[in-house]
Amino acid sequence: MSKGVKIVTIGGGSSYTPELVEGFIKRYDELPVRELWLVDIEAGKEKLEIVGNLAKRMVAKAGLPIEVHLTLDRREALKGADFVTTQFRVGLLEARAKDEKIPLKYNVIGQETNGPGGLFKGLRTIPVILEICKDIEELCPEAWLVNFTNPAGMVTESILRYSNIKKVVGLCNVPIGMRMGIAKSLNVEPERVQVNFAGLNHMVYGLDTFVDGVSVQEQVIEAMANPDNALTMKNISGLSWEPDFIRGLGVIPCGYHRYYYKTDEMLQEEVEKAETEGTRAEVVQRLEKELFELYKDETLDIKPPQLEKRGGAYYSDAACSLINSIYNDKRDIQPVNTRNNGAIASIPEDSAVEVNCVITKDGPKPISVGDLPVAVRGLVQQIKSFERVAAEAAVTGDYNTALLAMTINPLVPSDKIAKQILDEMLEAHKEHLPQFFTKIEA
Repeated sequence: MSKGVKIVTIGGGSSYTPELVEGFIKRYDELPVRELWLVDIEAGKEKLEIVGNLAKRMVAKAGLPIEVHLTLDRREALKGADFVTTQFRVGLLEARAKDEKIPLKYNVIGQETNGPGGLFKGLRTIPVILEICKDIEELCPEAWLVNFTNPAGMVTESILRYSNIKKVVGLCNVPIGMRMGIAKSLNVEPERVQVNFAGLNHMVYGLDTFVDGVSVQEQVIEAMANPDNALTMKNISGLSWEPDFIRGLGVIPCGYHRYYYKTDEMLQEEVEKAETEGTRAEVVQRLEKELFELYKDETLDIKPPQLEKRGGAYYSDAACSLINSIYNDKRDIQPVNTRNNGAIASIPEDSAVEVNCVITKDGPKPISVGDLPVAVRGLVQQIKSFERVAAEAAVTGDYNTALLAMTINPLVPSDKIAKQILDEMLEAHKEHLPQFFTKIEA
């Protein structure tokens, strides 16, 4: 790789791309990116042009010899790539709005990666990612695939089960956000904080926390029990936890756990917000509009600070650190989605988990945590069953399997409601779910 690194980003017209470009610029001395290919589809062409031109201005400002290529031809871009990152949304934000709105009609949480919305995002995304995997196998078989496309756990699970690609890592900004939040609540620099993460994507727990190598878990639990200190994400409500529940739990939940431990309150808040400011997808559509107006400014040559509001803070840092550590065999510790290989005792070895790993040139090596605490083990196993069944439904297009996945999700109250939501959402997303409809027509 001495000739420099070729990176291909699928979904290059995303509003997150400037953050990725900033991360590569910052690390250029260690990670000499020679070519960055930003790939999108016809519907994303305008955004790709706008973001791509901003990327070129950022690189020019940094005075670096990185060639930025923009293309709608994925196969052309993939030839000889060293790393492929994926950050796309099948059906764009309109599809996300449906995922959020339809379940609410049935008094069920509508959310991008949890419950019925998470199922449908998976059903739309998995067939597309598996096609990309076939192209990678053919055109750049040695490349590492770094996936941030949600639902990242289910997508990683599908790649491990239904493709021949072994070099895949799923990535999420939730663990980094948690670590940053913990550092802030303890009033220490983030680099001094180490959290032992284990679980699944958007279902990850901090099992122990260290500052300068000394456990401070009890302190963190007490900080979380303080209602003014609710660790959360930009796209999730910061409803405070019951202090005694957090003390009883003894591990640190992530923001998404509110959907499972505070289902009624979260549902009520979603219903109210949908009526006043719109669903999260609608809020994001407005934010994106503002961002792309900023990106169009030909004098802009940095990542604008407004991007932080988008809910994806630290994504690029996570992605660039991961790529840098694989490329340079750094052997540092990062939480990623990867094959379990026995790291979490209560999850099958061949399943995807989100866990701290030592990052090497041969990819992530999961750090064993043994069994999860009994209080959280069952929920993690239930969500893993849901991910497995959902992935199977996405690949087979089998209606009964999709209904099973919907029903076993803990956010869906009954098989009857599951069927009603499934039928309405299948119809709403028909154009992006050919695997279900070609059979019916045949």
